[in-house]
Amino acid sequence: MKKTVRTFQMAKENGRKITMLTTYDYSTARLMDEAGIDAVLVGDSLGNTMLGYEDTVSVTMEDMIHHGAAVARGAGSMMVVVDMPFMSFQTGVYDALANAGRLMKEGRAAAVKLEGGKTVCPQIKAITGAGIPVMAHLGLTPQSVNAFGGNRVQGKSEEAAKQIIEDAYAVQEAGAFAVVLECIPAKLASLITNKLDIPTIGIGAGNGCDGQILVYQDMLGMFSDYVPKFAKKFADVGTVMKSAFADYIKEVSDGIYPSEEHTFKIDDEVLEKLY
Repeated sequence: MKKTVRTFQMAKENGRKITMLTTYDYSTARLMDEAGIDAVLVGDSLGNTMLGYEDTVSVTMEDMIHHGAAVARGAGSMMVVVDMPFMSFQTGVYDALANAGRLMKEGRAAAVKLEGGKTVCPQIKAITGAGIPVMAHLGLTPQSVNAFGGNRVQGKSEEAAKQIIEDAYAVQEAGAFAVVLECIPAKLASLITNKLDIPTIGIGAGNGCDGQILVYQDMLGMFSDYVPKFAKKFADVGTVMKSAFADYIKEVSDGIYPSEEHTFKIDDEVLEKLY
């Protein structure tokens, strides 16, 4: 059965941990679905991992729609959440609603995710009011990396921690079905998780959240430009890929590949008629 916002809520109520990963293409989505992942995020992190940008600020709606639709075609039973990119919702309720609608219709999303707390609650209310599920995102919000002065842990001071708690209550009240907590102290994330009725999804927020998410290239050792502290490498796929590429280069150079088993035949009688 297709996993939905109800799946998230039931998981929280039953104490079952939710599993999420980012993905950006059809074939990877197929593999994740076959493995049993609950939901995937088509994150604007594709700006870093797929497009080679230094941050997520340059990612466009067209980028998100293109990758979202590809993932949706391979998602199977997984729920597909698509990020709203920088300046697709910050400019006001109308833009937020129109762009969320595009991600649903053209990007084939089942839900959208947007960064921010109280300041974006009018947008969350409008989007959810139109029947579009919204996942919120608090703590280190990458679209605000320039305002933060870099990728820094958030919520370490009393004032900052209170602000994140207030924002968490606010996005819940506005209608968000879940909230991502990124790069905040584990005890603060656990406190928020226990206080909220909606599920929390942690990334660099400890294991007290209702679920976890990672960038799949980080957990497979495929992206080395920047590896965050919280990213555990579950497999060294990057090394395996480089080894395979090197083997391919050698076999082609030495004339070993393609061998007879990889080629197609033609009858000699046919060939003789050609010359």
